[in-house]
Amino acid sequence: MSILMISGVTATSCIGRGLEQTLAALHGRRGGLAPCVFRDVVVDTWVGEVAGVDDEKMDADLHDFNCRNNRLAQLALSQDGFTDAVEVAVGRWGRRRVGVFLGTSTAGMLRTEWAFRHRDAVNGQLPAEFVYAGTHSPYSLTEFVRRKLGLAGPAVAVSSACSSSAKVFASAQRMIDCGLIDAAVVGGVDSLCATTLYGFESLGLLAKEPCRPFNGDRAGISIGEAAAYMLVERVTGPQDREAVWLLGVGESSDAYHMSSPHPEGLGARLAMERALVSAGLGPEHIDYINLHGTGTVANDAAEAIAIANVFGTATPCSSTKGATGHTLGAAGALEAAICVLSIQNGFMPSGPYTGPRDHAMEINYISQNQGAAISTVLSNSFGFGGSNCSLIFGRPI
Repeated sequence: MSILMISGVTATSCIGRGLEQTLAALHGRRGGLAPCVFRDVVVDTWVGEVAGVDDEKMDADLHDFNCRNNRLAQLALSQDGFTDAVEVAVGRWGRRRVGVFLGTSTAGMLRTEWAFRHRDAVNGQLPAEFVYAGTHSPYSLTEFVRRKLGLAGPAVAVSSACSSSAKVFASAQRMIDCGLIDAAVVGGVDSLCATTLYGFESLGLLAKEPCRPFNGDRAGISIGEAAAYMLVERVTGPQDREAVWLLGVGESSDAYHMSSPHPEGLGARLAMERALVSAGLGPEHIDYINLHGTGTVANDAAEAIAIANVFGTATPCSSTKGATGHTLGAAGALEAAICVLSIQNGFMPSGPYTGPRDHAMEINYISQNQGAAISTVLSNSFGFGGSNCSLIFGRPI
């Protein structure tokens, strides 16, 4: 597959609106997690809530898309000059040649929760103002962003749990390679809702404090919400040596268990190996790895085994979910944006300090931010059901 130029990036999460705030939080090792006070949810955990989402006003012609997830999507679109970058791409390629590929896990499920709470007391009908297709449907996000940006190319929604907004890079790359489009908006959005919080609580996976990936006493995940986008384009002229590129994508599905990873990290290993082959790189070419790193006992242990098998024990790696929380369907895109920041700014983010590491896992997990000249970064995203995706970003070697 061809490499793609990244010509626009933005990210919004609990650690900041846009790249400048995100970078400052990562440099300062500031997390955005706080005790859960989201709506009327009663769960003893910490979450990464984005402030001001409910203040976003929808355009009148997009009223059917009014839900928290799409308001968060809109909030993120207004950062970092991203819409301007898309317009430049439209001028270069045409609106029909720019696709939209977005990932989400729950989409506007919060709106559906509201609808069921406001059913007709007599006949049980949902409120007339509830529009499933514009809110709860996973495609609602893609269609909303497509309309908001005025694009007319192919549009795809991917909902494969926590790998959703990593796998969209592969979908876009395939369509560009086939000649169907020349550029694509890729990314993901996921927002907080009761179903997610109570669901993970029922699985016994939520930490009662901020999550501590790869810590010796890690006790589970912290749920966050986020929206992140990239604009990727076909390369037509001389390569810009200072630009960051999507160099490789690797996907796998080990289907070991609905909610537990393969204990030896089989699917994770396959995804990383395929990403390296896709990029034409060896393990020695990767300068830093942004781990999936959820903070659960099983996931971190399995990923560590996979990392050691592919890269050995020297490659620096870390998880940034201790700062942002696990943003589920948005995690792949959010951490892809963090990888681009890492390359552009020459540093490896360690995340907030969370205590002694689990030394049973033989990987080079960094406990402090490290400055370094970084050419290539690998980012892992692994989802329920064994849906795995690894992305490689960097400057062409």
